Amino acid sequence: MYSTELVVQTFISGVMIGVLYALMALGITFIYSIMRMINWAMGEFYMIGSYLQYMLVAWLLGPDLWWLAILVATAGVFGLGLLTEWSLLKPISSKAAEVRSDYATVITLALLLMLRSLATGIAGPNQFTPGSNLPIVMVGPMPMAGARVAAFVFALVALGVFWAVLRYTWYGLALRATAQSRVGVQTAGIDVLRVDRVAFGIGVALAGLAGALLAPVFLVFPTNGLVTTVKGFEIVVIGGLGSIPGALIAGVLLGLIESFGAAFIDSAYQNIYGFVLVLLVLVLRPTGLFGERGREA
Repeated sequence: MYSTELVVQTFISGVMIGVLYALMALGITFIYSIMRMINWAMGEFYMIGSYLQYMLVAWLLGPDLWWLAILVATAGVFGLGLLTEWSLLKPISSKAAEVRSDYATVITLALLLMLRSLATGIAGPNQFTPGSNLPIVMVGPMPMAGARVAAFVFALVALGVFWAVLRYTWYGLALRATAQSRVGVQTAGIDVLRVDRVAFGIGVALAGLAGALLAPVFLVFPTNGLVTTVKGFEIVVIGGLGSIPGALIAGVLLGLIESFGAAFIDSAYQNIYGFVLVLLVLVLRPTGLFGERGREA
């Protein structure tokens, strides 16, 4: 017999983890919507964000300034994203869209392997945690670790800032216009290459933010971005490639599916429920819940 309290607890838990999943998926789909490429190294930027959070908290700022460490780690990943786009992706920007996409796939896969090997070589396969001195918090009827609640709140604030920038700033307008038509914004005098660089930086910064937020929850190690990346691509498939609202809604939906499946079916198969949902969406709506049927160059 399942109680109402268990249902409420499961719902809260699913929404909280779903919002954090959505950060990764939002970074993937945001880069695609602007640059028409998939960054296969998103998990490694997540990993870098988690390592930066650990080093800042453990070696420099201390656990009381965990929130400042999150901001610094996110800014660091943003800067790394700008450098990556300028040095590795910009040289092919003048080619046809198909050529750019193929080139980006090869480059980001190589970057994935390099960053993962570099992390293993420097830090070893050991697991680290920045720790947290945040107290247990009651969320409705459910006691939750303070670090998890703080990560959820921080993620909501980040999503709100992201939406406000896109909606109310000139640069947000340029980003939205580029997502609609790259040719159109160039005829309007907008430097599309600069827009690409900022979009890539923002996209990987969202992954780095997710890594920094979840560092005290899921630990820090060289392959910690792998599972999160898989979740991100599941969400992209469910919500639709290139759809920002789809990434947010699908992230929460995936979190709920996994949470209810683990609570009411079997927790051993928690990661399977998301794949089942992906298969159902592909069968019923191959473009995703909010996916586009075509794209402009």
